[in-house]
Amino acid sequence: MTAATDVLVIAAHPDDAEFGAAGTVAKWVRTGRRAAYLVCTSGEKGTTDLSLTAEQLIAMREEEQRAAARVLGVEEVVFLRRPDQGLEDTAEFRKLIVRMIRTFRPQIVMTSDPYRRYIWHRDHRIIGQVVLDAVFPYARDHLAYPDLIAAGLAPHKVQELYFWGAEEINHRSDISATFDLKIAALRCHASQVREFNRGDPEQWLRQRCREMAAGESFGLAEAFHRVEAPP
Repeated sequence: MTAATDVLVIAAHPDDAEFGAAGTVAKWVRTGRRAAYLVCTSGEKGTTDLSLTAEQLIAMREEEQRAAARVLGVEEVVFLRRPDQGLEDTAEFRKLIVRMIRTFRPQIVMTSDPYRRYIWHRDHRIIGQVVLDAVFPYARDHLAYPDLIAAGLAPHKVQELYFWGAEEINHRSDISATFDLKIAALRCHASQVREFNRGDPEQWLRQRCREMAAGESFGLAEAFHRVEAPP
């Protein structure tokens, strides 16, 4: 496992990061920032294909995620292999996320927004809340987990959080130059693109990114709720 990355993307499932943040990640990688993915489940329930077993889908989706990461220049993908549709806000899971944050020591953490209302995958809500709590105050405070310090994982202060899927958008990232990479990465998730029954994603996703850029000087955007973490 590689330590000291600039951007840590923490997603509930393979493909979440590509839909929410791939254009921004690719833009940052182009400027020299190092990025890593932490994927909490393998998405083994994400299909309507009755011929697929969970084990087959795990292998398929993990390879799709690795391929998408290579397209974007993401250096490392770590799978926690928690149960799909089974993420829970527990002390044990929070500590695991703190361990990962203290291992990678990112300046920026990106994840799904926990406060989106109504129709939103429960795993997305849970991981957003767990990540938010893990960043502040648990990863920061030296007395939170003394055993992690004893294991060589010193406290770490994340500087910024970016939440995709947010209803309260306060930051729009220009992805005009990296939209093609976002699409190429998303196409790697062939098992999921088929589930949308909308054909190739480029047309409808381009329209979505145009709408996210409304009012800006650029044409295509990813939209986030951005938070500066307390010092």
